[in-house]
Amino acid sequence: MSELMNGKELAEKMQAELALKVKELNERQINPGLVVLLVGENPASQVYVRNKERVANQLGIYSKVERYSQTISEDELLNEIEKYNKDPRFHGILVQLPLPKHIDEEKVLLAIDPKKDVDGFHPLNLGRLFAGNPDKIPCTPYGIMKMFEAYDIDLTGKRAVVIGRSNIVGKPMAQLLLMADATVTIAHSKTKDLAALTREADILVVAIGRGHFVTKDFVKPGAVVVDVGMNRDENGKLIGDVKFDEVAPLASYITPVPKGVGPMTITMLMAQTVQSAEAERGEL
Repeated sequence: MSELMNGKELAEKMQAELALKVKELNERQINPGLVVLLVGENPASQVYVRNKERVANQLGIYSKVERYSQTISEDELLNEIEKYNKDPRFHGILVQLPLPKHIDEEKVLLAIDPKKDVDGFHPLNLGRLFAGNPDKIPCTPYGIMKMFEAYDIDLTGKRAVVIGRSNIVGKPMAQLLLMADATVTIAHSKTKDLAALTREADILVVAIGRGHFVTKDFVKPGAVVVDVGMNRDENGKLIGDVKFDEVAPLASYITPVPKGVGPMTITMLMAQTVQSAEAERGEL
């Protein structure tokens, strides 16, 4: 049976350290601030934003959530972003995705000041990452790298396969693994003989967005398996992209869903907000 990579426990430990850091910064009149812009009534987005707000408050980070109607125009949203770009109280700006279809996500992400882009999605920050000189890093891959570090998982020379090619998880995850000296393949739903490919992986990161997509047939015995998936089954239960009960006996390490990658994503968001506050004051 594999060892569980408990993201919830690691996140709590890191958040306790961050809370001390924030307190120390407050004593030097540095007050990290995060604003989240939420458009519409998407139920999943509402949950994510509530979780972010709760953690920020627990850490002592000044937090604000701006809620906008589904019908807000693109120009109005861009004006709101510009307002917060100029507001010195906020060191992090997060626009909760997805956005309504009439708003261009790329244009919105481009509008955020790269220094306040604590989600790591601005093209400038993605470019820095792919050039091997990262500043702000997409939070989910960043959190996964912290899990590898915490569990002493050596990535040097390992064969890593990432299933998923989004700018949010798949591509930045592959780049971070590459920077850690793994040999990396990006696969996706259209990859031929996908299970044959993934059976060669020492490290398997699954971010395909399909519940229980990866079964034991995809996994090499002893592999490290990271499940980024957040899906609901027919009973409304939260499940990952990996069929946990089948894969866990094969893997050396595995992340659960829930209490795996999710808590680490929020923790890295908060860490980058604190980092932005320090950087603004020239303390980094």
